[in-house]
Amino acid sequence: MPATFNHTIIAAKDRNESAAFYRDVLEAAEAPSWGPFANIMLDQGVMLQFAEPPVDEIQMQHYAFLLDDEHFDRAYALLRSRGIEHWADPQQTRPGEINGEHGGRGVYFMDPAGHALELITRPYL
Repeated sequence: MPATFNHTIIAAKDRNESAAFYRDVLEAAEAPSWGPFANIMLDQGVMLQFAEPPVDEIQMQHYAFLLDDEHFDRAYALLRSRGIEHWADPQQTRPGEINGEHGGRGVYFMDPAGHALELITRPYL
């Protein structure tokens, strides 16, 4: 069997708030939660688990998600309706814009815990 991505744990200030945020943006399904985790399920059985680490400061990570054009439109409309600051570039020099790179569209923004998120409509490779 080839290796496939199954799950990851994402550090959160409030695990339920972060899970709800990702669930809304990614249109993900709720998944049973247990122990210190609030879980959501992406396609193909990929689970994102949100947990509150026992530290004062969370180290920023970057997570990129590939969406189809219609989902991107809905997610971008959600970001704008919630007043979520976003950029066309990871350096955050083009605020309030999306990019048209790699033959698709992309946008960068932060999640409630301070992680950098990227939504794209075409894979880089």
